[in-house]
Amino acid sequence: MAFVNVPKDLSRVKNKVAFSLTSRQLICFGAAAAVGVPVYIFTRGAIGNNAAALLMIGLMLPLFFLAMYEKDGQPAEVILRNYLRARFFWPGKRPYQTENLYEILGKEATAIATESQATAKTAVRADKAGAAAGQKRQSRR
Repeated sequence: MAFVNVPKDLSRVKNKVAFSLTSRQLICFGAAAAVGVPVYIFTRGAIGNNAAALLMIGLMLPLFFLAMYEKDGQPAEVILRNYLRARFFWPGKRPYQTENLYEILGKEATAIATESQATAKTAVRADKAGAAAGQKRQSRR
């Protein structure tokens, strides 16, 4: 009986186009070859085979990185774009902010406290005024 492994998460399964590579990988490897091979051919006479090969590898590595690197289902250029957006181009002010309920409660508590202090001060003034008026009445009798 044949046994086939089926992954639990089918969203991570990618369609292979040729040579067990995805279309993204084929495009990136083709671009790397289109950049690297001519550089090697045209520079090996001037700077030597070893230096030309190192230059070719240096030019092809970023494209290989773009083809192969993936983190949390996102390719390298998406991660780089998100990093640059967050680091340099994001507005200084956040476009959406939630209401801090603790700040609102703190303001209400402060307002209630100042209101109760004001009420207490007026009550003390009224008591003093009433006491002074009572003393004036007693002194008149």
